[in-house]
Parts: sequence; C-alpha cells; structure tokens
Amino acid sequence: LKLSALWASLTFCYLYGDYFGLYKPGKLQRMLDGTGPMGPSSQESLLFVALLLVVPGLMVFLTLALPARIVRWLCIGLALFYAAFVAITMPGAWWFYLAYSSIEIALCGVIAWLAWRWPRIG
Repeated sequence: LKLSALWASLTFCYLYGDYFGLYKPGKLQRMLDGTGPMGPSSQESLLFVALLLVVPGLMVFLTLALPARIVRWLCIGLALFYAAFVAITMPGAWWFYLAYSSIEIALCGVIAWLAWRWPRIG
C-alpha cells in the first residue's frame, strides 16, 4: 500500500507541475504554434510523453496486482529512471518546477528504498 500511495503521489506531482507550467509566459502560445515538451509536436513525440506519464499512474495499480518479486524490481528500476529523467530537466527551470522536481526525486528515492527493503518472498 505504501508503494502504491507513493506512485500516486508522484503522479499528482507530475500532473500539477505540468499544469502550473502552463502559466509560464508564452507557454500556451508555443503549444498553439505546435511546440511540445520535446520540440515540435508530432504523433511520436506526444506518444513518448504520454507513455512517460502513464507509467507512474499504472504503477499505482501494478504495485498491488503483480507478484512482490516483480514489483520490487519494477519499482527500483522505474523510480531510478524517473529520478534521473527529472534531474536532467531541472537546469534552468523556474522555482516552482525545481520545487516539484525535488519532491519528485525524493519520492522516487523513497520508492526505490522501500522496494529494496521489502521483505524477500520465496
């Protein structure tokens, strides 16, 4: 339950961080002009971003539904990946984004730590 709740918290931080990012001057105009989070908007770039953001949401359920052995390694691997991904997006970011990113990295750290410490089952 703790891991599931942590993934839910991480998902909310991603969503709210992106939401508040819409308030940056010029952001909406750039979106209307076809610029996405990773350059020009395309089906491929938006699919990549969608998959990037759907995984933490799915982990809320998967941590409860999958066998413990699989969940342990999924949580560790994905948490470390997301922490690294967030860290590389931080340079030059606005303060609100730095705050969200710091919290997201901390949540990823707790996810990996709890999964690592999870009692070994069979």
